[in-house]
Amino acid sequence: MSPEPKGINVHELLAMKERGERIVCLTCYDALFARLLDESGVDILLVGDSVNEVLAGAESTLSATLEQMIYHTRIVRRGTSRALVVCDLPFLSYQISREEAIRNAGRAMAETGCHAVKLEGGKPMAQTVRALVDVGIPVMGHLGLTPQSVHALGGHRVQGRDEKTAERLKEDAKALEDAGAFAIVLELVPAPLASQITKSLTIPTIGIGAGPACDGQVLVLHDMLGLNDKFAAKFVKRYAALAEDVREAVRLYAAEVREGRYPGPEHSFPK
Repeated sequence: MSPEPKGINVHELLAMKERGERIVCLTCYDALFARLLDESGVDILLVGDSVNEVLAGAESTLSATLEQMIYHTRIVRRGTSRALVVCDLPFLSYQISREEAIRNAGRAMAETGCHAVKLEGGKPMAQTVRALVDVGIPVMGHLGLTPQSVHALGGHRVQGRDEKTAERLKEDAKALEDAGAFAIVLELVPAPLASQITKSLTIPTIGIGAGPACDGQVLVLHDMLGLNDKFAAKFVKRYAALAEDVREAVRLYAAEVREGRYPGPEHSFPK
């Protein structure tokens, strides 16, 4: 029998940074894609609250619920044997109090089997991160463009372009590291600033629209595969064009059904 694949854990991610190995992360929302990504060697599967936009059709992540995140994280975990599975904590599930953050993050861990949770925010959230870490819940941070604060930030804009906000992001990253976060997502941050932050930390950074110097990269799966072809952003590279493949396959299926060519004898049972 072949040995079981070695699973990725938070300590392995730290070791990967020390060795200079880049970390591969993608969003994932279901067991089928989880299995395919896991088999392809992806290191981190992030069950992002972006599911609220990508699959549920909402205009933002703000209306995502804890129940929604638990459901999707549970099914992603079912399809995973190697990758580290991270559950996004949705808006207002961790900001009200540290006690509520522990309760909700603990529930997510217990009911899904995930390996860690992710939350947004810097220094104001550091004590919450510490409280979670102290009870044994691994935490991934998220800085830069934080989608749950999109209205306060004035929209989906690059963060840290001026000296004041750049310095604040550096301080936020250090505060999260000191609080015990095992990694930090940097979203829509100028590449030189992301490089500075990455070099200043002992924990890995995972970039999305933050340039090539981050320790790893993450993209929304459906954007990367070209399934969500109505969305375009400078930082997204499409590695496939599956939306048109789907449309063409469905057109062919519809034509064969309407013309009586499907199902054929090979798809039918004579007895």
